[in-house]
Amino acid sequence: MKMNVILRTLLIGGVYVASVACQSKQAATTTTLVEEKPKVTTEIVHLQNVEQQSIFTGNVEGFAVNNITPQQPRRIARLLVDVGDHVHAGQRVAEMENSALAQAKAQYENNKANFERSDELYKFGGESKANWEALKTAYEVSKSTYENMLENTTLTSPISGVVTARNYDNGDMVGGQPIFVVQKINPVKVFINVSESLYSYINKGMNVDVEFDALPEKKFVGKVSRITPSIDPQTRTFEVELTIANGKEEIKPGMYARVTMNYGSRKNIVVPDRAIVKMMGSGDRFIYVLKADGSVSYQKVELGRRMDDKFEVLSGVADGDEVVVSGQSALKNGIAVERVK
Repeated sequence: MKMNVILRTLLIGGVYVASVACQSKQAATTTTLVEEKPKVTTEIVHLQNVEQQSIFTGNVEGFAVNNITPQQPRRIARLLVDVGDHVHAGQRVAEMENSALAQAKAQYENNKANFERSDELYKFGGESKANWEALKTAYEVSKSTYENMLENTTLTSPISGVVTARNYDNGDMVGGQPIFVVQKINPVKVFINVSESLYSYINKGMNVDVEFDALPEKKFVGKVSRITPSIDPQTRTFEVELTIANGKEEIKPGMYARVTMNYGSRKNIVVPDRAIVKMMGSGDRFIYVLKADGSVSYQKVELGRRMDDKFEVLSGVADGDEVVVSGQSALKNGIAVERVK
């Protein structure tokens, strides 16, 4: 009986000791976790002068583009130029079949002679007005017909430029497409779409920097030649036309252009790109700012230009703020942190 009492006492004591030891261990562990703070590095940010630039893309077009085609469907007798050829204004580029031209010319000359005789008689009262008017009408109609056929028999280029397209061969019947496309490529034009927020910054005549993927290592200067006076309600943008000198004709229609516009400087906060945190599942950007009590605040920011390894910040942080630049993965809003060098 005494032995049972002793064993029971020992068992209860062992359980108590184990329980106390376990609780002590948990308390020690809890104490350790509470005391350990995430380690971060920080940087103080300031206002700086930031060049206000935007980059846009567009395609090159000829300064003037002309589609050369006869007014009526005709068969091509002879093409006189080809793609890549330079032509001057008024130069013949194609001849069309003219089987009906001789007949139209003869009719015109005959009607002209008849009207001139009638006109002389009419002046002296030897011709009735009705007959004079009928001959005049026949003369004018045949003249218009002949001149139209003549114009459409020999096609000329109305502008000086380069032939950039040919859609037919000799002997083809001209359909819906032009025979040739001629483009003036000195200068050239580039069209870009600019955000409406920049409307007041863009002025006619301002210079822009232009680069082309096809011409690496080269930079060109363009000028704003036209600004569309309305905003597209769908895209909230407006179209800007740029003119670029192309004396060496290095820039070709269809090239991909990158346009950099600079419209002055503005003081804004500049932060290292390492400070920017992107919220998963959205386009929002945040920065952790270290507070005086040692905690961090998770603050949404609006970004401006990227400049190498830095970002312009338009809103969300203030001059002199201390921002976290490493260690963000272990942070959450309001948590206390340990700053390390």
